[in-house]
Amino acid sequence: MRTLLALVALAATFSAGAPGGSVDDFVDDFVDDEMAASGVPGLAYAVVADGRTEAVGARGVVRRGGGVAVTEDTPFLLGSISKSFTALSVMQLVEAGTVDLDTQVGDYLEAFSGVPAGAITVRQLLSHTSGYSTTQGNTSRPSPTDAGDELARAAEELAAVTPEGPAGTRWDYSNANYVILGRLVEVASGQAFQAYVTEHVLRPVGMDHSFVADGEVHDEMATGHRPWFGTKRPLPDNSTDRATAPQGGVVASADDLARYLQMTMNGEDDVLSAEGKALMMRPASDASPSYGLGWHVDASTGAVWHDGVSPGVETLAVMVPAEEKAALVLVNGGSGFGFGETGRLRTGIVDRALGLDVDRSDGSDGSDGSAWSRQSLFVALVVMPVVYLLSMLWAWRHRAGIRAKTRSGVAGLLSLWFPLVTTLAAAWVLLGLVPGLFGTPLGTLHGFSPDLASALAASGVTGVAWAVFRLAVAYTAPDRAA
Repeated sequence: MRTLLALVALAATFSAGAPGGSVDDFVDDFVDDEMAASGVPGLAYAVVADGRTEAVGARGVVRRGGGVAVTEDTPFLLGSISKSFTALSVMQLVEAGTVDLDTQVGDYLEAFSGVPAGAITVRQLLSHTSGYSTTQGNTSRPSPTDAGDELARAAEELAAVTPEGPAGTRWDYSNANYVILGRLVEVASGQAFQAYVTEHVLRPVGMDHSFVADGEVHDEMATGHRPWFGTKRPLPDNSTDRATAPQGGVVASADDLARYLQMTMNGEDDVLSAEGKALMMRPASDASPSYGLGWHVDASTGAVWHDGVSPGVETLAVMVPAEEKAALVLVNGGSGFGFGETGRLRTGIVDRALGLDVDRSDGSDGSDGSAWSRQSLFVALVVMPVVYLLSMLWAWRHRAGIRAKTRSGVAGLLSLWFPLVTTLAAAWVLLGLVPGLFGTPLGTLHGFSPDLASALAASGVTGVAWAVFRLAVAYTAPDRAA
């Protein structure tokens, strides 16, 4: 995904107007072709040109099987685009003299005093150079309580975690950084994170159809739809999570998010000084050459962007501040693994809305057939448990031969025990290594891609079960009826 969006940024200086008709027509033609292939129930998009909203569009429904249409005012969970809101809040506190970018977080948060993570600076948290890893940022968070202190407890849990690397030496995207920053906003401002962002960002910008995750269920939101073996299933409800609000819990409509991007690019002193906005959209340090303070940046082209991936919802916003143009896409469907991927839809809308001529011949959007490799792997993971179960049946029907292996020397014993070794190794790969490649534990992966996580778990477990079953058959007393 990072490579895909980097290509968007790289092409940003080669802009041109949308050929043939209005932006609406040009984007809508593309949506007609791609929306069904992605399997998303609904989407909304907006285009900003010359600092003004040029077009806003919406398609589909807020929940599959329902009759409520997505509109330009339908709120979507923004996912990690929310990090820019948290960063903006911190920068407001910096300009107010309440927070200093290069002061250690342990000086602000009592839970971080005297622990290794306490030496991380605010700037390092904002720029993902704290030393916290992607996996550390994707661990589970505290369960909701009536006390509404989930964010405080989540930050305290992270204080007890030693970052995997030294602060300030390398970039590693981690949600942990923004959980801590959200708590910093609360402590420094004396307000709950939700209240602060609403009062100091959403309302001043005019985001009337937006709010911050508050632990409640919001029926007006677009319902997330997670991939499920070639289709997409809706989440049970539109619940929100206070603990993850700073990292991914701002909820906004396409029209409101367009207003936010306009404010970010306008070069004016308003909710933040023009200098502060510019600082957010520049590389933060040598260790963070492609990330500023809450935004991905491409210093060579001036493009600024962020994407968001939440359970059942995926988002993308791309800006070219020097030209005061931007485009954003919100979809209420999560990408499947090879099937029902949303990347081509989202980046295609952005490309066309901004008039970008992006070369995707490398297959970054799946157009070169690279999705076939993912599809093949997914099908193999689905079929594998069935194969193992059939193999268990075969082993029982041929139990006499398997039992004979216990008396056939080293070769026979090796053929009995070696499958246990290989299936245990395969289970380690499927249940640990593969989720690690996604930067998340298997349980967290299940929240985003339940079909993939289920297939990984089923393949790993049934493989070991088959090997153990063969050994049980081999070493049980002979069946006299055989």
